[in-house]
Amino acid sequence: MLVLFETPGGFALFKVLDEGRLSNVEDLGKEFASPDSARKMVKLKAFDKFDNTSEALEAVAKLLEGAPSKGLRKFLKANCEGETLAVADSKLGNVIKEKLKIDCVHNNAVMELLRGVRSQFTELISGLGDQDLAPMSLGLSHSLARYKLKFSSDKVDTMIIQAIGLLDDLDKELNTYAMRVREWYGWHFPELAKIIQDNILYAKSVKLMGNRINAAKLDFSEILADEVEAELKEAAVISMGTEVSDLDLLHIRELCDQVLSLAEYRAQLYDYLKSRMNTVAPNLTALVGELVGARLISHGGSLLNLAKQPGSTVQILGAEKALFRALKTKHATPKYGLIYHASVVGQAAPKHKGKISRSLAAKAVLAIRCDALGDGEDNTMGIENRAKLEARLRNLEGKDLGRLSGSAKGKPKIEVYDKDKKKGSGGLFTPAKTYNSAADSLLGQTSSKSVAEDSVEPSKKSKKKEKRKNKEVEVEDEPEKEEESKKKKKRKKAETETEAVEVAKEEKKKKKKKRKHEEEETSETPAKKKDKKDKKKKIKD
Repeated sequence: MLVLFETPGGFALFKVLDEGRLSNVEDLGKEFASPDSARKMVKLKAFDKFDNTSEALEAVAKLLEGAPSKGLRKFLKANCEGETLAVADSKLGNVIKEKLKIDCVHNNAVMELLRGVRSQFTELISGLGDQDLAPMSLGLSHSLARYKLKFSSDKVDTMIIQAIGLLDDLDKELNTYAMRVREWYGWHFPELAKIIQDNILYAKSVKLMGNRINAAKLDFSEILADEVEAELKEAAVISMGTEVSDLDLLHIRELCDQVLSLAEYRAQLYDYLKSRMNTVAPNLTALVGELVGARLISHGGSLLNLAKQPGSTVQILGAEKALFRALKTKHATPKYGLIYHASVVGQAAPKHKGKISRSLAAKAVLAIRCDALGDGEDNTMGIENRAKLEARLRNLEGKDLGRLSGSAKGKPKIEVYDKDKKKGSGGLFTPAKTYNSAADSLLGQTSSKSVAEDSVEPSKKSKKKEKRKNKEVEVEDEPEKEEESKKKKKRKKAETETEAVEVAKEEKKKKKKKRKHEEEETSETPAKKKDKKDKKKKIKD
């Protein structure tokens, strides 16, 4: 068995003298404890030296990609016929096996063997010391670092990150300077702030005008519209601002120059960012736009790092603070982060923004991976995904319309059975009901003559209506009358019964009086009777 070992100076092949010791991996490290024991385990068979640093760099770069260089292939063909090769990289071993037809081995014993060779490398190769190996390793590492930077120059996402950061800083500075111009010049001409809302046009007007007295003589046609210019000149005549000196106006004009120069540079920087985004991430740009795409790349660190993120992470990228606050307080997590500013999400209704942002994040991840790892440089995938998202948005809006017109889930409503409807056709057995215009109220439209006739003698229709109403009232009053009559009968019966009882009592009393009188008459003597007769006679006399 041969062992392939890569060094800063070249490739080395070591012959394993005792392959039986490879079975015991734990004790394999002890075999390289000293140079003598290491020489008994392996022996240098061949060494291929690099001619210069560029050759060494090319060989190491190929090894990092998992492929052998031209020099390594020639070296292996010359020294590895009919041998088994132990390699440190399984991917490299597969390529060597396919192209050079050499059996390769990669396992734990091989890795332990390579560690032992590395520990005693200077002792196993005669004429190579530590003082020679250190500068070779340092020089090769510097060259490899430069090569990696140059290798990543075709997809320059670092430039995009710096450009979007500078663009945001310029927006803040531009806004600060423009507000400073408005506040400073507002003491002299306060009415101008309401007339001109745009900051750039305001700075241009102030720079051209200077003192407000000069407004009537100047021509603002290149800067402002005719209506705004006329309003500005009228306001300059009747302005309530204070007077300022020429030195103050000089500094205000210099500040206006700063605002205009920053605005011009911002426009150039935006064009640069737009071109870079279309070159580096065309599909992401077609899907979410230049600014949102650049902010996503900046927040992710690089396009490759962003390609490793799932759709759920890209959806809330930029809302980490709100996410952790929601998790801590056990509230609802945010539905979107930086992706909220994409035009597709902006077109959606507030209740659909969560669904559209989730769909947009899933499509954006596919576009990012295609831009970072794919070979194509066109934006067809991004355009197709954007069309699909817009179709989904229209579908969501259509579902809402279906809910309003139909049932709760947008399905057609089941019609109620109608007995008058013919089977299999839309016709009716009975004629359709029409609007009766005669039933409308005609108050205020009748003439005075008809009103007088109605007051003298009611019409036949009104009589019939009154009769119908009277009948209805009588029908309604009949049960009430029956109840009243029953109550009256009961009252009469009760009264008659009480009268009969009283009459019977009076008759009993009379009978008792008669009986008493008769008894008294029977009990009186003839002498008492004579006395009574005498008294009656005296009274008569």
